[in-house]
Amino acid sequence: MTLSYTALRAAVLEGKSSFRSEVEATLGRIAKENPHLNALLEVYGEEALSAAERWDQTVDKGDPLPPLAGLLYVHKDNIAYAGHRLSASSRILEGYVSPFSATAVERLSAVGAICIGRANCDEFAMGSSNENSAYGPVQHPFAEGYVPGGSSGGSAAAVAANFCHVALGSDTGGSIRQPAAFCGLYGLKPTYGRVSRHGLIAYASSFDQIGPLSSSLEDLIKVYSVIAGFDTRDATTSTRPVVEYRQKPAPRRWAWLIPQGLHPDVEAAIRILHERLLGQGFSVELIDFPYWDYLIPTYYILTTAEASSNLARYDGVRYGHRAKQAQTLEELYARSRSEGFGKEVKRRILLGTFVLSAGYFDAYYTQAQKVRRVLYEYTQACFQRYDLIALPTSATPPFRLGEKTSDPIQMYLSDLLTVYANLTGHPALQVPIGKTKSGLPVGIQLMGPLYQEDILFDAAYALASLDK
Repeated sequence: MTLSYTALRAAVLEGKSSFRSEVEATLGRIAKENPHLNALLEVYGEEALSAAERWDQTVDKGDPLPPLAGLLYVHKDNIAYAGHRLSASSRILEGYVSPFSATAVERLSAVGAICIGRANCDEFAMGSSNENSAYGPVQHPFAEGYVPGGSSGGSAAAVAANFCHVALGSDTGGSIRQPAAFCGLYGLKPTYGRVSRHGLIAYASSFDQIGPLSSSLEDLIKVYSVIAGFDTRDATTSTRPVVEYRQKPAPRRWAWLIPQGLHPDVEAAIRILHERLLGQGFSVELIDFPYWDYLIPTYYILTTAEASSNLARYDGVRYGHRAKQAQTLEELYARSRSEGFGKEVKRRILLGTFVLSAGYFDAYYTQAQKVRRVLYEYTQACFQRYDLIALPTSATPPFRLGEKTSDPIQMYLSDLLTVYANLTGHPALQVPIGKTKSGLPVGIQLMGPLYQEDILFDAAYALASLDK
């Protein structure tokens, strides 16, 4: 595959390539590598070839191409695509075909992008390693025996394996940024409400956001610019206009959040980057963040509460898996959900039901909402002094398959550095910055003021220029 969509489009317009040849080469690569990686659950080969031929004919006629004609992308298995299966990688939705497309998918189709497949993910986007899928774990695309991150691990692995130019993922607590970091990619969680959630299977509705992953920052920005914006079908989307991105000088005032306990290789990469930024005249100030211990408890109390409510609809009656042995309605509900949901989903439903129960609602849920407000106000105050906040995307490099599956607490702690942006709603961009001694990727996460994703893009370009 051409390194980026931008390069492919230029080659096609110069007569040096074609969209069909790109799709054919990609399908060949998928056929060879996906059986091992398990990144894609379904491949839309004939559809992709047909769409590519249509755009090649447009070029031959000399007609103008739509903005993203021929861009190849995959959608995470919790993002709806009309007429195609949608399961959230769960047995409870096995065989379900979506009658409509998510707004993000509609908008990409409208500008000529080609969807080439459906990406594996953690069941209902609950996980940090993509080992919770009902259809098996996703392998890291270039580190045998390691996880690609989660829950958008299939999306990240697909991009890193050159199955597509861009992938759509969803980010509830880092599920775009963490796998992007593990696979050496860019990954964006937009401001909450910037991208429509219409057509996204809900995990925690006040946290979830659709966003892109790509190895090309330019391609990521182009896709973001298309999918962002108000949607009448999602009342939480902002009416604020999406301004076309124009690269500007990078923001100079950076707040630096570095927790204790980082993996030595991650800490070394962050330290080197810090020194290089200072050498380029950036103001990079290490600031005290007094809320590290509150992030994970607050996040899991609130998200599991919302998940408990959102997943109540999967009852075996209306669609999806239905238990065959049930004798009563109550038994139908219990058996269908027990058979259809995986272990991690059941764990979070139970935890969420507990924190919402009458005796514990105020002690847990109400207190967590108060902490969320404190975090928001602290962050807003930070942006009065700094242009952006920088912190590691993950405290560790990719870990081995099976390494943390026996200890849910250790798995939850993998989200420590990414849940912050979801709790406050601010945009956050994962940027690759180097590798460990063993060659595993390391990333940094940039958080910006609300609706100012452009500042993150400017900063990411500045970081890329440090390597030149």
